[in-house]
Amino acid sequence: MQYHISHLSLIHGWVPVVVQIVAAVVLTYAVGWRARRWRMRWFPWALIGGALTAIGARWYIASAGIAGGAPPASLWIWIGLSGLTVGILVLGWRSAPWWRRGLSALSVPLCVLSAALVLNLWVGYFPTLHSVLTQLTSGPLPDQVDRSTVTAMQLEGARPDHGAVVPVTISADGSGFKHRQEFVYLPPAWFATNPPPRLPVVMMIGAEFNTPSDWVRAGNAIATVDRFAALHRGNAPVLVFTDTGGAFDVDTECVNGSRGNAADHLTKDVVPFIVSNFGTSADRRQWGVAGFSAGGTCAVDLAVMHPEIFSTFVDIAGDLGPNTGTKEQTIARLFGGRSDAWANFDPATVIGRHQQYAGLSGYFVFVASPGHGSDPRDAEGQAAHSLCGLAAGKGISCALIPLPGTHDWPFAGTAFAVSLPWLAAQLGTPGVPIAPLHPSSTQSAVGAGQVGS
Repeated sequence: MQYHISHLSLIHGWVPVVVQIVAAVVLTYAVGWRARRWRMRWFPWALIGGALTAIGARWYIASAGIAGGAPPASLWIWIGLSGLTVGILVLGWRSAPWWRRGLSALSVPLCVLSAALVLNLWVGYFPTLHSVLTQLTSGPLPDQVDRSTVTAMQLEGARPDHGAVVPVTISADGSGFKHRQEFVYLPPAWFATNPPPRLPVVMMIGAEFNTPSDWVRAGNAIATVDRFAALHRGNAPVLVFTDTGGAFDVDTECVNGSRGNAADHLTKDVVPFIVSNFGTSADRRQWGVAGFSAGGTCAVDLAVMHPEIFSTFVDIAGDLGPNTGTKEQTIARLFGGRSDAWANFDPATVIGRHQQYAGLSGYFVFVASPGHGSDPRDAEGQAAHSLCGLAAGKGISCALIPLPGTHDWPFAGTAFAVSLPWLAAQLGTPGVPIAPLHPSSTQSAVGAGQVGS
């Protein structure tokens, strides 16, 4: 019973609907039909407070430059109702009977919870109640073990049935970037020998506001790669779940700028640490990078800026370039107003300035426009088509992969599962046969920018 409750979906099913219905009923009785003085004098002020709360939240989200689809209208409604309930509680306290005071107090957390559920429906950050509890309590990740246990298992030749997730503290000597604890996934094949086989690596990057564990908790990456390894005799790439913000509410877009040298952290700190500490391959042909939303933009950016480090990338629902609002806002927020610094991290500009690339390929996965298959009318689709076209002109093989869904973490998890077989093969994972960029596309057609179906 406890397992069943903790794994209730917060994205699909009845939980969000029931919470919102209960909140609406409680709010209705909390407002009630009070005295004329209340209705004419105090209730309008509560309505104004609710409207200002919704407007303020909308302004903040717009000013933060959050990428992805537009927030649902119900988000602003529940945020506004949350502000309204606070006004009703405060302004109507003295004139209300005890039972209405209780309902007014109860309506505040219910409306806030309803707003939070709608927000979660938009981004898909917490798929289940269990994911909320483990995130809030900093519970262990799936397959998580400590470094000493991993070392002992390897020395004993104890090859597990599934991979292991190891928390790591990576020095910032190369970048000076203050970051949180990061994680490394080691497939079963890593434990086969001592020293370990030189397996390929995929750097995993999350969305704008994130924790290093988001790909694990919200993107289901460990279950995906464990299934893949089970089908390939324990072989899979090593995954490194990186921190690009240093804090949940800091969006660096993986650039070196006023919010820290995030790009240097990934290339100068993470890469050498993984190679030296886990014995992975240092060959750029066996290093890839994958990311969702802002992380997808990062994946393209890192690959085209550092083809000497990466040979493969997967951009899942990324933007055309670093994005924290308009171009002017992005330049001001990330680069202190320096347009030349922005150009150095703009993928289109970097590709245009570069000579012909060799041995670089990537997936652009984006949300298919509803009812139009692969018609790229939305910003993500347009960005994918534009970047793939530019990349193909400079010798980068790329595939355009439209998938059904919305811009949320469940979509990112599906996109990673779709791209992993190609990604693992492209990086030379043992026992994984080379696959074309997309099953329905030849490499030459895809390289020319043809959409995979």
